[in-house]
Amino acid sequence: MTGMDPLILFGIILALALSFVNGLNDAAHSIATVVATKALSPVKAVFSTACCNLIGPFLFTTAVAATVGTAIVSRSGLTPLSIVVATGTAIILVFAATRAGIPLSSSNAMIGGLLGAGIAVGGLSAVILPGTSLLIEVIGMGITGAVAGSIMLGLFMASFHEDIRLGILLGAICGAALIIPAEMLLGALRLTGLLAIVLFIFISPIIGVVGAFIFDIIISHLFRHSRQDRMKRIFQPLHVLACLIQASAHGANDGQIAVGVITALLVSSGVLIAFDVPVWVILTSALAIGLGTCFGGWRVVDKMAKGITKIRPYQGFCAATASSAILVSVTLWGIPVSSTHAINGAIIGVGATRGKNAVQWRVVREMMMAWVITIPLAMVVAYTGYFIVTFFLIAV
Repeated sequence: MTGMDPLILFGIILALALSFVNGLNDAAHSIATVVATKALSPVKAVFSTACCNLIGPFLFTTAVAATVGTAIVSRSGLTPLSIVVATGTAIILVFAATRAGIPLSSSNAMIGGLLGAGIAVGGLSAVILPGTSLLIEVIGMGITGAVAGSIMLGLFMASFHEDIRLGILLGAICGAALIIPAEMLLGALRLTGLLAIVLFIFISPIIGVVGAFIFDIIISHLFRHSRQDRMKRIFQPLHVLACLIQASAHGANDGQIAVGVITALLVSSGVLIAFDVPVWVILTSALAIGLGTCFGGWRVVDKMAKGITKIRPYQGFCAATASSAILVSVTLWGIPVSSTHAINGAIIGVGATRGKNAVQWRVVREMMMAWVITIPLAMVVAYTGYFIVTFFLIAV
């Protein structure tokens, strides 16, 4: 136990560093729209977001931390060394993405790192996979939602003499994605662990797009006769409020990644008998993510605020409200979802209301590619890194 103490301490420091770079990169998520619409100055936006990231974990449950620490990799694959390697992998990937101006998901990087290092320790059996019956149920629901969505949107497009095939395709995608959270809200489906994480990589941006798009259309219709200056006076304060809620939810979701890692580290080393999150772990992680947010990730902010689409004040409110609703919901469900996906999806949704040419799809494709490869890339790096570190330790 004494010999492991330096490694445990190093792991805790790494986890807090992950929270710091999380805030460094993810600062963009909560402030991109308020910076784009000039609702707040960049300095005020960063410090307001930092404070909300700090208090977020105390406003919500630690369910996300429990998912990260207990529902992805079994205890046989969670050793102090594997957790340290996984955390180091996530830090490297997030820091590199921040330097490149790519809004990478730190939660997905950490999950991929845990999977890769866990497999290196305990083999594929270390991964906690969903049961066959649950998979069949989810697939069945997805097919049902796809059929219903394609019919509804296909008929809608036909009634307006628009492209029916496009309506069927989009309806199938949206229907398959929306039915899962709908069933979860109704209590008919319970998703946890790796299956929920993987599904929501695709579900959260789709919900963000659809929710923000519909919300934007409704607001535009209700205020269609209002002058721009009046809409600005109404929606700027609401936009700021929505972004602060969004930042708090981000701190409670992404901020819990390091909390789960540190607690898992303490359990794997025998410091804790059960997975009970200490208050000091929540506090130090929240401080680290808040501090990282203060430093900001300005290249990422610039890409999200200006690179995807131009945003008006009321559209910023629509995007922030839609993404906040997603983040709050999944946090309460205990699903470590990437705030990157939800917020970017919402920004795309409000941009799409002005037509497909209003969105810079090249930027969107770049971000989507980063989303898809994050977990597999982190798995490979952590898997390889574990053996390299082990070989080095043995040689020394």
